[in-house]
Amino acid sequence: MDILLYVLAAICLLTGFLGCFLPVLPGPPVSYVGLLLLQATDRYDFSITQLVVWALLVVGVSALDYLMPILGTKYSGGGKWGKWGCLIGSVVGIVFFSPWGILLGPLFGAWIGELIGGKAVGDAAKAGLGAFVGFMISVVLKVVLCGYFVYCAVIGG
Repeated sequence: MDILLYVLAAICLLTGFLGCFLPVLPGPPVSYVGLLLLQATDRYDFSITQLVVWALLVVGVSALDYLMPILGTKYSGGGKWGKWGCLIGSVVGIVFFSPWGILLGPLFGAWIGELIGGKAVGDAAKAGLGAFVGFMISVVLKVVLCGYFVYCAVIGG
């Protein structure tokens, strides 16, 4: 039975790592499930504290995945039009223009939102770039967390 759990855990960990780059897959939650599967084996014995902290990290990183592009827009000078544009652009990009829409949806959404809000082209572009940078930061956070989960699986906790 342990072999089946090891295989399923490895699949979850690798799928979760891929999910850091493909928004259709929830990366960190899937990787966390891999750790829970390992916990069910005889070889792994993660502490309750580890499992709870990891779960909280997954929730936090998942929330930041949606908030970072909006925060990037805000801190690069974007207003409410840019934040709403970023949110709408993210959804439209993922739904209609994958895979490139995943990267470019927040950027163009914030840019178009700021243009609609009356900002100059340069200021709108700055807000769009902030959304893109925010998105990239969220990807890095997910990769670091999933990489850490893989590391914990390899060393045994």
